Order: sequence, then C-alpha cells, then structure tokens
Amino acid sequence: MTTITLIPGDGIGPEITRAAVNVIQAVGVDISWEEHVAGISAIEKYKDPLPAHVIESIQRNRLALKGPLTTPVGTGFRSVNVALRKEFDLYVNLRPAKSMEGIESHWSDVDIIVFRENTEEFYSGIEHYIDTARSAAETIGVVTRNGSERILRYAFEYAAQHHRKTVTIVHKANILKYTSGLFLDVGRKMAEEYPQLATNDRIIDNMCMQLVMNPHQFDVIVTTNLFGDILSDLCSGLVGGLGVAPGANIGASAAIFEAVHGSAPDIAGKNIANPSALILASAMMLRHIGKTDEADRIEQAVAATVRERREVTRDLNPQRPVSTMEMTSAIIRHL
Repeated sequence: MTTITLIPGDGIGPEITRAAVNVIQAVGVDISWEEHVAGISAIEKYKDPLPAHVIESIQRNRLALKGPLTTPVGTGFRSVNVALRKEFDLYVNLRPAKSMEGIESHWSDVDIIVFRENTEEFYSGIEHYIDTARSAAETIGVVTRNGSERILRYAFEYAAQHHRKTVTIVHKANILKYTSGLFLDVGRKMAEEYPQLATNDRIIDNMCMQLVMNPHQFDVIVTTNLFGDILSDLCSGLVGGLGVAPGANIGASAAIFEAVHGSAPDIAGKNIANPSALILASAMMLRHIGKTDEADRIEQAVAATVRERREVTRDLNPQRPVSTMEMTSAIIRHL
C-alpha cells in the first residue's frame, strides 16, 4: 500500500479533493491517505499556513495530492505553493494542455506540455523596499546554470521518452541578456545532445502571440519561472480553461500534484465546482508511481464524461449542469 499526503486545501478544495479520492479508490489503487490542512484552514487551526507536521508528512511520504490554497493578494502570508516548492526543491512544474471533445474552445486538437522552472528567477523571494517611505520596491531575479540545466534536461528527456517531436525554449534574451541569455545558452547547447528532436526558441512576447494564432506549431515548451507561470495559464485557456488543467511539481525527493486553479471561495460548499482538474492531476500522480493503466483509465473516463456533456458541472454545460459529486459519479461509471 502506498501512503500519500493529502492536503484538501481551501474553498472548493475539500469538495474536489473528495472527488479525486473517490475516483482513485474506484479505479482500484490501494492508497493510505495521510490528511493535513494548510493555507487559510491551517492559519485558523494552527496560526501557521504551513505547519511543520505537514512538511514532515511530505518528507516521509515523498508524494502529495493538494487542493487549491488561498493566498491573499498583496498582503498576508507568502504563497504556501511557493513555500512548498522551495522547501522540497520542486524544480519542475509540469503542465499539460490537451483539448477534450465537449469543451467549447476556439482551437481543437491542441496537445502541449509546458515545463516551467519552479524555484528561481523572480519567484526566488528576494525583494524589499529600497527606501524608508516604502515608495519604491525591488525584486531580484536569479537564474543559475545548474537551475537552467536541470529543468531543460527534464524537458528534453521527457520529450525524447514520450516521442515528442519539438522542444521550444522561451526567453527574453534580447533584453534580459544575462538571465534569459544564460537560460537560452544552456538550452541551445543541450539541444545538441538530442538530434532526434527539433529545437527552436521564441522570445516570450512573440511566443504569446504565436500560441494564440496557431498553437498546433508547438509541442513541448520549456522556460523560466515567471514566463512559465504566464504561458501555462495561456495554454490552459486554449483548451477550455483552468477547470480542466492539472499540474505537477516534481523534485528529486518529492512530488506534489494539484489542480492549478484557485480556491473559488464564492462557490465553496455549494457542490458545483468542476472536479476534473484535480482528478486529472491524480492520474498524473498515479502515472508518476508506475500505475500507468489506472492513470489511462481515469483520463479516458474524464474525457468520456466531458465529451457526452450530460453529467458535467455548470462551467461545461450551463443549461443542464449537475453537481460536483454527480459528475464524479459519472466519471466513476466510465471507468
């Protein structure tokens, strides 16, 4: 039996987490869940958004499934998501964006994997006010050769092992000549080790335009932290939005799988949230631990449920929506 840390999260998190756990149980994977709270829920209970026992649980189990956590904008505590990535050195943020029949979108047949460096650059947490009046602030973005090499290696290896054809390195080396320039230089040299893959690069602003105009020209995308944050959401928008966008944060010693959308406190407790993103994230988690057949079955069940559009939540069928748990039951039936 595999033991996995379960963090239900804030807002709609407990509802969609329960849905994902039910699907995993239905597909027949024997998991012992070690449940802990973090974020707003942990502040209310422990006066700490990330209690030590949560970190200890992930250290022990090396795997976690996490619902969305609330981070106040501009004030309050630092993002728990960022803290977890730093604590466990989860340098890979893996975000697939794949079209599904039944979801209205301008594009179809999109299949893109975004790899975002997850610990460096402008999310390093090096920022401060530069005067006593707090009228000016400074953020320092740090890009290292080691950090660049390991995310680029992960992306190239993934592309080679999964029979992808093209890797696109995204940067701003025309302006950020040292930080983006370092990342691009490492990527170009590494590409020489993978002659079976076509490798190109795009400047971030042009990349955004090209994705909107024709996403089919892209396959695997790898980039730095801030650009990856933006591009992964953009790619999710190409396939229907964050409601169907799973994500993984992976390091050498631990991996945390999550829905990348917010906690949606306005609909919390109403049993109307789309559980697809976290259910798909749980499939990614199962694949990560070698449960490939079960992961495939879950992904196919979600796709079949969405394609039929008969038992889906209101974001997918506003005219005849069903509840979170009703959609979950439909996914389980399709297993």
